[in-house]
Amino acid sequence: MKHTLAKSLFILLSFFTGNGQSIEDYKLWLRYHPIEKPELVDLYLNLTEHVYFSSDSKLLKNAKSEFSNALPQLIGNNAKFDTSFSRNTKLLVTVYEQLPEEIKSKLKTKIGLIKEEGFIIQTVDYNNSSLTILTAKQEVGILYGTFRFLSFMQMHKKIVDFNIVDSPKIQLRMLNHWDNLDRSVERGYAGFSLWNWQKLPEHIDQRYIDYARANASIGINATVLTNVNANALVLTPRYLQKVAALANIFREYGIKVYLTARFSAPMEIGNLNTADPKDENVEKWWAQKAMEIYDLIPNFGGFLVKANSEGQPGPQNYGRNHVDGANMMATVLKPFGGHVIWRAFVYSEHNNIDRAKQAYDEFLPYDGKFDDNVVVQVKNGPIDFQPREPFHPLFGAMKNTSLAMEFQITQEYLGFSSHLVYLPKLFEEVLDTDTFVEGKGSTIAKVIDGSLYQNKISVMAGVSNIGNDLNWTGHPFGQANWYGFGRLAWNPYLTSEQIADEWLRLTFNNESEFIAPIKEMMLTSREAVVNYMNPLGLHHIFDSGHHYGPGPWVDNLGRADWNPVYYHRADNDGIGYNRTSLGSKATSQYAPILKKLYDSPKTIPEEYLLWFHHLPWDYTLQDGTTLWDGIALRYQKGVNQVYQMLRTWQSVQPYITKAQYEDVNMLLQIQLKEAKWWRDACLLYFQSHSNLPLPKEVEKPENTLEYYKSLKFPFAPGIRPNWN
Repeated sequence: MKHTLAKSLFILLSFFTGNGQSIEDYKLWLRYHPIEKPELVDLYLNLTEHVYFSSDSKLLKNAKSEFSNALPQLIGNNAKFDTSFSRNTKLLVTVYEQLPEEIKSKLKTKIGLIKEEGFIIQTVDYNNSSLTILTAKQEVGILYGTFRFLSFMQMHKKIVDFNIVDSPKIQLRMLNHWDNLDRSVERGYAGFSLWNWQKLPEHIDQRYIDYARANASIGINATVLTNVNANALVLTPRYLQKVAALANIFREYGIKVYLTARFSAPMEIGNLNTADPKDENVEKWWAQKAMEIYDLIPNFGGFLVKANSEGQPGPQNYGRNHVDGANMMATVLKPFGGHVIWRAFVYSEHNNIDRAKQAYDEFLPYDGKFDDNVVVQVKNGPIDFQPREPFHPLFGAMKNTSLAMEFQITQEYLGFSSHLVYLPKLFEEVLDTDTFVEGKGSTIAKVIDGSLYQNKISVMAGVSNIGNDLNWTGHPFGQANWYGFGRLAWNPYLTSEQIADEWLRLTFNNESEFIAPIKEMMLTSREAVVNYMNPLGLHHIFDSGHHYGPGPWVDNLGRADWNPVYYHRADNDGIGYNRTSLGSKATSQYAPILKKLYDSPKTIPEEYLLWFHHLPWDYTLQDGTTLWDGIALRYQKGVNQVYQMLRTWQSVQPYITKAQYEDVNMLLQIQLKEAKWWRDACLLYFQSHSNLPLPKEVEKPENTLEYYKSLKFPFAPGIRPNWN
């Protein structure tokens, strides 16, 4: 009886956690489901019958281990690793310089097409037989190529002759963890931080290794371990030993570690009486700190800095500017090859101009003045990771400065981990946007990858949605946002549809009856959340501090631009923020063709209408409805879209496990409830200004405006420590 109970508990724990997550979800997109089609099994068995790896470096050992892990699961057969390259070898894996000369000559033209981290998978004729080569200039390319090779098998690709030449288009493909040293995660909705600082450096959790594997599988090569609202303690010797333990693991998967640097660290942990970047002792302190770090972590990436923003200290505290602060740090890192990534997310309580304009006004005068190992990191939009924003006008405007794109993978403003929102659709929309700064075709993707202005460093960063939940991201479909970010950081010209197709096949199955409807659900999910939260260019109408749920009525916070009323400006005459040439003049920060387009409500894309225009409630939209009716109908449409998501998910139940189905079904029920909450609360509040009836197509609100105003959530997850 005792044995039976223990066995039952083991099975139960292996299948579920307390919140209904399946143990399968831990494996992310590396599940390696058995292939059941005999013709594919035979093809892959033949392809991997004899595999030769030419080196036993740590990187290549990890690549080799991935084959050893995947093949038995995929095709029920262990890889046969040859001890030497022979006539029997079917798959040859080695860096290009170690290839036999005869094979080298066959790939000579293609090796010049890849960058340092790129790879080639090529089938050639050799000794009257077919031989597949997986090669690269560097060993990390072999690792990336290994994961790509195995993904083809997972997706049931019937490839007989490989002809793949691929390289990352962006150099630094980086996750930004907003993790605190107490293991809380600012804007984190998937549990606590992965990093158990208390047990490091001695205790190495298996999750650290699996985290590195997952990132390497999608080409992520950098990680910032700590919150941009930085704690100087992470730069002390005790914590640097812990960081080094993580860096040692990640290095074996091609990942560099970065840290956030608190600008006042010389005072807080260095016993100096100033952090002035022009002070000789301050620069000396940072130089010594850099030497200390690189002694422990030879491939340390550098510092990410949030300075003079939202209360964080910075060079302006000493009458200096962003260039002074960034270049001082860049000087001490340059001998080691390190970077300073300096965030442009700044706005000031002492500045009364439109918050959407402030970062542009503050940073554009510094264009070309930063050292060449400085990257200015810019959020995708000019406010703050809204469900939809126009692109940040610094993209394209700063021509002589390397700019990093900062996306938010965690869903701070998109329903937390309760809502299914496929963010690669948002990322794609931004990357494909034309800035017109150098004429038609000057897309943001070209700004970020450096091709538009030949910038020295290219970076794409994503604010992580990862925590210690069993499924890593809280919502199973949140994994698609991590995966999609990595794929777009590798190649910003991929489509969100292609990425969704890949992720579904790798994560669930290859059944077309499942793939087609769920892919469509994913691709429409972002537009649904825009509709039920912020339609027609409305923005930042979230409740205070935690940003959980609607709060368009909030007007009592200490700063004007912390209040939602600042952004929607609803009154009896109309709604929207006038940023045109007759308003705040934010349109002047864009290229002339866009300025003209945005300045007129008749020509602006309607998804940005209320971002740039304050219009009367009876203004006529393109479809002939009034603005009031159009807002209300879009809120209802968003709710209807969630209803459809639920129906779609229910229709595919036969193609997934019970655990997978029930987990997402419960979350979609939450999303539906909260979509209705958003619709009802916002429409009741805006109706108090418009004094107009709701269209007949809109469901009657379930509660009163006073009820929605009374809701409080003091313990909502992900709140910034000491938020006021």
